Amino acid sequence: MKSSEFQYHRPETLDAALALLAHEDSVPLAGGQSLMPMMNFRIAGPEVLVDLNAVTGLSGVSVDEGWVTIGAMTRYSSLETDPEVMRHVPLLGCVLPHIAHPAIRNRGTIGGSCALADPAAELPAVLLALGGAVTVQSAKGTRRIAADDFFLGLYETARDEHELITGVHFPCSPAHQKTGFYEITRRHGDYAIAGCVVSASKNLGAVRVAFFGISDRPLRVEGIELALMGGDGGAGALDGAVAALDGVQMSGDLHADEATKRHLARVALRRAWTKVIA
Repeated sequence: MKSSEFQYHRPETLDAALALLAHEDSVPLAGGQSLMPMMNFRIAGPEVLVDLNAVTGLSGVSVDEGWVTIGAMTRYSSLETDPEVMRHVPLLGCVLPHIAHPAIRNRGTIGGSCALADPAAELPAVLLALGGAVTVQSAKGTRRIAADDFFLGLYETARDEHELITGVHFPCSPAHQKTGFYEITRRHGDYAIAGCVVSASKNLGAVRVAFFGISDRPLRVEGIELALMGGDGGAGALDGAVAALDGVQMSGDLHADEATKRHLARVALRRAWTKVIA
């Protein structure tokens, strides 16, 4: 199939892009790795397509006041070799090779992943586990939204219809921060059937755990984090954390039913946590 007819614009400035996006039924185009197939299958049918690839100032990495800011149009492939990302957000550097396949990482953007909010995607879960944030902008102004408040449901975020993600923010990781990541996929680079991302302070006094692929959004579970905090993080704490998954509502999909998702979430949690306490 082919997409329905649409108007195409390729602005060169952010102001021009925001002015176009202020119109009804306009959609931004970043890497296009999700939007273009959706348009071809007519799952999406925008009247106006605003191509962001010529807009200056929307890509790149900067570090300021304890935060790493990544421009929304920054490609995954460039982040894989960025020294600031590897130095200040090593968990992201560890996860990047698992995101999709090289051809997709060459075009896909970090802002596009956050905007799509696919519940099986790795990056939103990493952002949630690290306590990151997203900046959105429209012709009316700019907002910064914490990751905890940004992902609302299946392909649903706190971004308003005419707002554009302009930056994604990760806190610089403390020197002794502990992290873990594990996902279960049919093959390397596919969307996860279930996955888990963990960040913890040196003494395990603070723990954040984010699951992906098991619900309609990247998901934190307070009971799991509380079970893992303090102590030595040994088998008893992990067993308590795994037990807390029993009360979590999960969503089956084409790849696995709810019972299978629950089992795989337990596996992902155990293996991610093993990396934290190694």
